[in-house]
Amino acid sequence: MSRGDAEVKATGVKAIIIGAGRGSRLEHKTNDVPKTMVEVCGRPMLDQILEALAFAGFARKDIVFISGYKGEVVRRAHPDLTFIENAEWESNNILLSLLKARDILGDGFVSTYADIVYEPEIARAVATSSDDICLGCDTRWRRRYVKRSQHPETDAEKLIFDGGRVTKLSRHIPSEEASGEFIGVMKLSKTGVRSFLEAFDAAEAEFGGGLFREGRTFQKAYLIDLLAFMLERGVPMGHADTAGGYMEIDTLQDESFAREWWDSR
Repeated sequence: MSRGDAEVKATGVKAIIIGAGRGSRLEHKTNDVPKTMVEVCGRPMLDQILEALAFAGFARKDIVFISGYKGEVVRRAHPDLTFIENAEWESNNILLSLLKARDILGDGFVSTYADIVYEPEIARAVATSSDDICLGCDTRWRRRYVKRSQHPETDAEKLIFDGGRVTKLSRHIPSEEASGEFIGVMKLSKTGVRSFLEAFDAAEAEFGGGLFREGRTFQKAYLIDLLAFMLERGVPMGHADTAGGYMEIDTLQDESFAREWWDSR
């Protein structure tokens, strides 16, 4: 067992895959399977995520999958995972989907989007970070947007960091000012969870019935919306970086570029 494996397993944290959505922009590819089961570079994205989490030290018994659209497909393929259902997946978004697992977050967790592929090394770097909150970041993110017309840079979850600390997180950050793109992989320690849940409850109390951030309602909030809210409240966040070892598959165009992106990283 490597030192990284030992560090993760000693904490007893869970790994949570947020995979409730359909992925309608992948069109016919998700008629019969959820987005995470679409094949990218010859294998379902979920298989590659599970391999990365294993490299980061997570046993299957410690991996939780938040299901929604076609969740039974994932259950049949991976019966050894723990499942939590987001029955409201059509009316909510990533943040509220993650909070379906609220009861098991307390000891700390690593969460990951389900429509991404990333190198195992960045999963381990995030999971074993000494920061109470650590965000995975791709510092070579702009290379994937050169021909990406269906998902432009304005949609990227960009962040700015300085001196090891994340200072800003928003789609509205000008590309030339961004330090990188948040890859959707995040680690929270027990202390980080307390800050996260306190911020969630405060945001829900203030914005739960209406708009939250960047024109989105609280019901439809992204994970980055709450993280940005936390940053503004002074909650410190660190980062772990990859220089291109990450890609998001959101559209059929992305799928067509995937092999080129991955081989050129």
